[in-house]
Amino acid sequence: MKKERIARIQDLVGLVHSLYPPALAEEWDNVGLQVGEAAAELKSVLICLDPNEKALDAAVAADAQAIVAHHPLLFRPLRNLVPADETSRVLFRAVREGIAILCVHTNLDRGRNGLNDWLAARLGVAAAKPLAAGGELLKLVVFVPAGYESQVADALFAGGAGEVGRYDRCSFRSSGTGTFRPGPDTTPFIGRAGETEAVRELRLETVLPREAAGRAVERMLKAHPYEEVAYDLIPLANRRSDVGLGRIGRLEQALPLGEFALQVKTALGANSLRLVGDTGRRVAKVALCGGSGSSLLAEAVRQGADVLVTGDVKYHEAKNAESQGIALIDGGHFATEHLMVAGLSAVLRQEAEKKGLNVVFHEMKGESDPFRTI
Repeated sequence: MKKERIARIQDLVGLVHSLYPPALAEEWDNVGLQVGEAAAELKSVLICLDPNEKALDAAVAADAQAIVAHHPLLFRPLRNLVPADETSRVLFRAVREGIAILCVHTNLDRGRNGLNDWLAARLGVAAAKPLAAGGELLKLVVFVPAGYESQVADALFAGGAGEVGRYDRCSFRSSGTGTFRPGPDTTPFIGRAGETEAVRELRLETVLPREAAGRAVERMLKAHPYEEVAYDLIPLANRRSDVGLGRIGRLEQALPLGEFALQVKTALGANSLRLVGDTGRRVAKVALCGGSGSSLLAEAVRQGADVLVTGDVKYHEAKNAESQGIALIDGGHFATEHLMVAGLSAVLRQEAEKKGLNVVFHEMKGESDPFRTI
């Protein structure tokens, strides 16, 4: 365990972004620090689904200096800033109270150990993997003098490179000859200024997520013995398999759709469910997506899912599912996402402790689904 130190809002931002990089968010989304001063001191954080006036009340009561919310407070540019609607009132008050607001939305949905993984675990869906995998990958190639390849590789791995599925520290190394001539006013690691050198070097190759490139390259340059480092970053057509929207996996044993639907309702604490499909039909392969996941219907069908569990299903989407022979369980937007409060709180507590950040994380109580059944 690291020694505790004074935490800042920027530490919270860095912690969240290291786990759920903004680069994973959808293009239309708005994630990250939306209100607040990065250098402000941080002692207490409130985790919630919606950054509304009730959440601000709870943050003030908990003496929290920051709110981490799933849904963004700001989606579109504001035309004015007058406290005539809830968004503006929250902005005014957050600034006045000195409370930062950080949003982690589709980057949490798509991320590893994120909302959809927690939803899969809650529903008893085992061996879950992303339904629509989609993180960008780069290949990094760097040339290293023989004998220094391990220290450079270790730096790259520490920066987030070298992960392929469930394997890490992956690289390829091949030997060759590098040539160079140091120019005037250089201090070469090998050779002399003005003289051409031929040196045995290793070509070190590895892969890394695009969002980790800056961190990995920075560490590589510090570990590399050369004054000027030759390296390439090459975009790859293949995608990461460990992140992406939705999840798909299997139940421990097949169940009638009606029975599984009742289990979903109980597990999510949902007020009600909407169901498409024969309740007697047995389901085993389950696709899921918290919030609004009907756009994944075609992918769920392609991968052979028996049922898709999500929220916000529209009429024509339900008819489409019916025609394609896949069942649908609509648990509602709130019920399929609210579990992020407990899930994110647990992850942030654990990671903050590892980093020696003395921060208390509170879970928002009393949030509820705006829809009612009669």
